[in-house]
Amino acid sequence: MWPPWRGGWRARSLPEIPEHLLFRCLPAVPAGRAMGAVGRGPGSRASIAGAGGGGALPAGPRPAPDGRAARAGVGRGPARGRAWPGCSGAGALRGTPALAPKVCRARAMRTLWMALCVLARLWPGALAGCADAGRCCPGRDPACFASGWRQDRVYGTCFCDQACRLTGDCCFDYARACPARPCIVGEWSPWSGCASQCRPTARVRRRAVQQEPQNGGEPCPALEERAGCLEYATPQGEDCGHAFVPAFITTSAFNKERTRQAASPHWTTSTEDAGYCMEFKTESLTHHCALENRPLTRWMQYLREGYTVCVDCQPPAMNSVSLRCSGDGLDSDGNQTLHWQAIGNPRCQGTWKKVRRVEQCSCPAVHSFIFI
Repeated sequence: MWPPWRGGWRARSLPEIPEHLLFRCLPAVPAGRAMGAVGRGPGSRASIAGAGGGGALPAGPRPAPDGRAARAGVGRGPARGRAWPGCSGAGALRGTPALAPKVCRARAMRTLWMALCVLARLWPGALAGCADAGRCCPGRDPACFASGWRQDRVYGTCFCDQACRLTGDCCFDYARACPARPCIVGEWSPWSGCASQCRPTARVRRRAVQQEPQNGGEPCPALEERAGCLEYATPQGEDCGHAFVPAFITTSAFNKERTRQAASPHWTTSTEDAGYCMEFKTESLTHHCALENRPLTRWMQYLREGYTVCVDCQPPAMNSVSLRCSGDGLDSDGNQTLHWQAIGNPRCQGTWKKVRRVEQCSCPAVHSFIFI
């Protein structure tokens, strides 16, 4: 059966052989061993077909075509029938010590195996890989393999699963046959309404996967986001925002998305410009604020004890009758401790004291919030 590795043989790495030893040892191998009788024992003596019948190649130099004797030691390779330097024979170079026959044979056999490896590269089907096998598998799959050259230059069983990148046994064409494809997601859906009315809760938005990641491509990002919210009206349309004593706050960036709409039948357009700003000095807060790292709640990290913060009271958080926001502490004398809670993480809460009321907030963006 040819080539020999199809019967179960696997080539293993051979040691580097200096070039001068390759040319020194190769002619010492009998012609029968070199071509037709590899591994068949010393009894085989098959000759090269081009020699014109039986008998091995002569060890000495072949007569020149014009009848003149070839110059000793100027062999041009085994194809011209001349002995190479170092081994016994009429064509050995003068002054070059002849190697022992066994050493020459051993080194020549190594050279022969290297030649077979080169032939294996040129043999039809020897370069078979993931493309020819038609395999590209996700994750780790021991059954997802092919026969051919691996990326580490070893011929044999190679793999076409995603885990082969980590184990280093991918087929040589894995990157071309199984290119990495990243996850592709669609656009965000609109924000949902609050889950319930008259109490702090959450709203949500989602996006769908349009293409799953393949062959080690970039994984999918978050497919769902949640943010705190508060409905100011009951299902019957009654205003419920005034019932909350703690101040529920969120980042001022949310004010750009918040729709100014009526919270009760008494709401009029004249209340659009009735907003105001409250300044507070934070007294205490829980450690959960500093641990928050989600995209829409990262603003909680900037809450610090002893800092002055600005909280804007704008519709629709403003009560349509009293024109005030719940928990604004407007009636406080400045010594009263007031409570606040961050929307989006109920465990992020603390206390502060009123500093003053102003018409416009002037705090840095990281210390600017709005009532919810």
